[in-house]
Amino acid sequence: MSELLDLIKTRKSVRTFDGNQISEEDRCSIAKYMEEVSNPFDIPVKFVLLDAEENGLSSPVLTGEKLYIAGKVEKKPHADIAFGYTFEKVLLHAWSLGVGSVMIGGTMKRELFEAAAGVADGEIMPCISPLGYPAKKRSVKDTMMRKGIGADSRFDNSKLFFANEWGNPLEISDDLADVFEMVKWAPSAVNKQPWRIICKDGVYHLFEKKDKGYDKPNTGDLQKIDVGIALSHLVLGFENIGKTVELEFLNPEIEIPSDAEYIVSVHIN
Repeated sequence: MSELLDLIKTRKSVRTFDGNQISEEDRCSIAKYMEEVSNPFDIPVKFVLLDAEENGLSSPVLTGEKLYIAGKVEKKPHADIAFGYTFEKVLLHAWSLGVGSVMIGGTMKRELFEAAAGVADGEIMPCISPLGYPAKKRSVKDTMMRKGIGADSRFDNSKLFFANEWGNPLEISDDLADVFEMVKWAPSAVNKQPWRIICKDGVYHLFEKKDKGYDKPNTGDLQKIDVGIALSHLVLGFENIGKTVELEFLNPEIEIPSDAEYIVSVHIN
């Protein structure tokens, strides 16, 4: 297993923290990374580190958190995808340091977080995340939440990755097995896994498989954010095996269900 795949598969949503501040070294590493991280959509995503006690911030689903990271982005086409793509890279970097996280879009006093993060007119703050070291044992609430959404399971590849047309399972070659495993294990809101990929003529077309209730005017489309997360895993996976990746918006001329939406196409060389 590659180091990247191992990083992705060992990372879990952390809601129970040990109650300690992260080290100054880890905080500086995360702060530096979040200033430099980018996305292929050239849409800037700005991140702010927020002290929980200083700003009076909390979430009823968390225990022991001391620090939050908030992300904000200008409300414009493809912003949700860019947000998820970029935020995921930051949180993967944090996990490489042993710092846990979980994206939160709803179970918080949003107005307090938005004020602390300085969200401006024309910007949205779709998600925040706590940052901290995982406690040795999860809280009962955390354990029950994970069990309720089946957090440790994922759809079979045949339901996520298709060849030429929707629903036709993709036969994944051995050299790409790790790449698609990385995509499969991308985190998503209540583990809905709303991404679908169709490979046609050597191009990988990404789609959003929509569920109701995840697209809100003032906070963005959480499932597009999830697709952005999966896209980041796909790109990182291809780059990890030495591929050059280019993204393009086009008409893939593929018939899709009424509750699906085309997102972007990925070329590799």
